[in-house]
This record gives sequence, structure tokens and C-alpha cells, in this order.
Amino acid sequence: MPGKEMTILEHIEELRQRLIRIFAVVIGLALFFFLFEIRFFDLGHFYIPYPYPNIFHNTAANLIKFLEEQVLPSYVNIIVTSPSEALISEMLISIILGVIVGMPVIVYEVWAFVAPALYEHEKRIIVKLTLPVTILFIIGCIFGYFLLVPFAFEFLYRYASSIGIITYITINDFIMFIALLCIAMGITFEVPAVMWGLSKLGLVNPDTYKKYFRYFVVFSVIYGAFITPDGSGITMWFVAAPMVILYVLGYYFAKKTVK
Repeated sequence: MPGKEMTILEHIEELRQRLIRIFAVVIGLALFFFLFEIRFFDLGHFYIPYPYPNIFHNTAANLIKFLEEQVLPSYVNIIVTSPSEALISEMLISIILGVIVGMPVIVYEVWAFVAPALYEHEKRIIVKLTLPVTILFIIGCIFGYFLLVPFAFEFLYRYASSIGIITYITINDFIMFIALLCIAMGITFEVPAVMWGLSKLGLVNPDTYKKYFRYFVVFSVIYGAFITPDGSGITMWFVAAPMVILYVLGYYFAKKTVK
């Protein structure tokens, strides 16, 4: 049975306390990534990481440089168009890193807030989904980073390069481009876990997924066109095609495992 019933004011106060803790952890980590860089102490054949104060070559700045070398074509240069653009971009990267590294605390606080309202079988289902959801999100982000992002950069900038136009990208656009595609692909890969969870909770009959398959295909194409940055109709299939495949896998898994 759900936990002890609380008043609305008690719920609000508990939520406020948990949000404060989440905020403190994320901001604390963000400040660390913005003020320190990670150096390595050479101890024979072992390299021991340690933080070193450096506001100009901090962890966020080093990550931006790493991403530039990994995914951006060599003929495209990153530029800034205002004095504060690089500073704001490094702050944004620091916050993103703070959210990623602080995710265990965020998940714990959210779970601790909603768990008392759940029945035991609902808790068991959510716990079972935790690991698959995490793994699928990571796989989706990796798929987006190593396949979709480099292809999109190369494909889109190749048109300008082919006619001799100098190619640039602002640092803000560069960061948001990568973040948008990776997060979108991470969410995309959650499709089978969400389908199984909804069926396991008794909210959706597995046969319903088969009935609405055609509508999901249309939705996948629209979603892919919405989050991809070009109108060529090519890069969107890097999103839509995996979504359709994952939908089929989600239906098959829900059909076989959910009574």
C-alpha cells in the first residue's frame, strides 16, 4: 500500500527540500568543472587524476576542445560572436556535466519523493526498469554522438565547402547541436522500456502497439524531421529508423513477457 498520507503543505515542503538538495549538488559540481581542470600525475605506468585550479583551461573548456577534434570536420572552425559567448558556453557545459555526474543524487531524491505514493508491485516494476532505461539512454547518446553528429556535420557543411565558402560555427550552436542530437537519441532509445513498463503496469495492452504501428511510423518521421537540423530528409532517418525498430522490439518484448 502507499505510504502515510501527507497534507499538501507537507508535500510542498518535502519537494522544496529535495529540490534544494538537487540544486546544491548540481551547482556544486558545475562550479568544480568550471574552476578546475583534471590533470594526471604520472606514477610509473599509472596515471592518477587530480583537480587543478584553472579557470581558463577548465574541464568544460577541455571538453569543448575534445568535441571539436572528434566530431567537427577539419575545415570547419568554431568562432565566438560576442565577448561573453565563450564564457557562457563553458558555464553551460559545466552545468550539463553537473547534471550528468549528479544524476545518482537526482534519481534518489526523485525516487524518495514519489515512492511513498506507489504500491509495492509498482515499485518493483520501476526498479526493474531502472537499469534498462539507463543503459538504453546511454546507448542512444553513444549512437547519436558517434554516428549521427559526425554525419550531420560532414553532410551539412560539405555543401558550403564544395563551392569554396569559408565554414564556421559559433560555439553556442556547436554545443547545442551536439547536446540536442545526443539527448534526443537517448530519449529515442527509451521506447521499448516505456512500452514494456506501460504494459506491465496494466495501462496499455500489448496488442494496442500493433494496432497503432502505422501512426507511430508517421510520428517517428515527424519527430526525426523536427530534431534534425537540415531539411534534406536524410539525417531524419537516422532517428526515425531506429525508433521504428525499437518500437517493434518493444511490442515483441511486451507481448512475450506481459500477461
